[in-house]
Amino acid sequence: MAMGTGGMKLVVVGGGSTYTPELVDGFARLRDTLPVGELVLVDPAADRLEPVGGLARRIFAKQGHPGKVTTTGDLEAAVDGADAVLLQLRVGGQAARQRDETWPLECGCVGQETTGAGGLAKALRTVPVVLDIAERVRDANPEAWIIDFTNPVGIVTRALLQAGHKAVGLCNVAIGLQRKFAALLGVAPADVYLEHVGLNHLTWELGVRLGGRDGADVLPRLLAEHGDAVAGDLRLPRGLLDRLGVVPSYYLRYFYAHDEVVEELRGRPSRAAEVAAMERELLEMYRDPALDEKPELLARRGGAYYSEAAVDLAASLLGGRGATQVVNVRNAGTLPFLPDDAVVEVQAEVDADGARPLPVRELDPLYAGLVAHVTAYEELALEAALRGGRDRVFRALLAHPLVGQYAYAETLTDRLIAHNREHLAWA
Repeated sequence: MAMGTGGMKLVVVGGGSTYTPELVDGFARLRDTLPVGELVLVDPAADRLEPVGGLARRIFAKQGHPGKVTTTGDLEAAVDGADAVLLQLRVGGQAARQRDETWPLECGCVGQETTGAGGLAKALRTVPVVLDIAERVRDANPEAWIIDFTNPVGIVTRALLQAGHKAVGLCNVAIGLQRKFAALLGVAPADVYLEHVGLNHLTWELGVRLGGRDGADVLPRLLAEHGDAVAGDLRLPRGLLDRLGVVPSYYLRYFYAHDEVVEELRGRPSRAAEVAAMERELLEMYRDPALDEKPELLARRGGAYYSEAAVDLAASLLGGRGATQVVNVRNAGTLPFLPDDAVVEVQAEVDADGARPLPVRELDPLYAGLVAHVTAYEELALEAALRGGRDRVFRALLAHPLVGQYAYAETLTDRLIAHNREHLAWA
């Protein structure tokens, strides 16, 4: 590890993202947990990178952080000597996301950037780019850890692990729920341990324990006393949560209320359009030399608590302190009905040797069946991303539980390829 006297070198690929000040704020506040000597923001889009980099420097300065913030479009120079590389890129930008959220709706299928046909399109665009970046990271410094926040996190992490990279996947769903439950229960977030089980964007909280893994499970109390608030956040009926006795992630709404969601999405502007407008406003704010903290508007952009989760993960991987955290990691028998090389999202013990999943309780067939189904889709999606070809795209779509009919799969395959040709080397 290239600690040196000035702390660690961290690189953010996709550093021009409007998310980045959230991350920088976390690095500044939590510098005792993760001593950063140099933070390098890498992005080919200089028009975004410069205002983001300027705000990052002002955030560090205001909070008295001694670290240096640099910006570059040169990946090789950036990753040289890096201790950890965080990936938060979006291949094709918000314009590609806008398409992902639109053309599936024309077939009556959910239009969303990480699941369904739109999620497959994102995986096909993203996996080859991420693997190319990872190879260059490995060439520059084989000891560097790669932390993937790039969606679809499960598929991208599986691609990285399959290629032998030192990688861990990270999502902010679990930390968001932990913070929400802590507030409802009136306890500190650190006192809430989630029995969080499933795949990225396909998880359930089977238990909510106070004081750690062996603490009392207060999930029944949480649902009894705060079920309306939880159901409201998830936009699912309170009665459904009471019947299930668990808390699904909000992504399960795409599965449990698919047709209802499709009707909603058809009747309003896409999330991509909302985010694009928000990003324009945020970048304008970031250009203001008087701004020296993350603006309130950023909370509406998504990615809440991402910085805390990223700092905790990087500190555990680089500092060697053992910590327990929800991450995306190789299954390795954790869910016995899945292949060992599948990637699951569960609590794991994280230290300098990597992330090792902790044992989980047996999953109810109601959840296990969907997890197995989506894992099969993810395997086929990765195959399509790595090897290309219309038939592989069709197979992945036919396998997805939100598509599943051959006529839909045929039409969606054609539309996916037509809308993404510039990003698919084989098309």
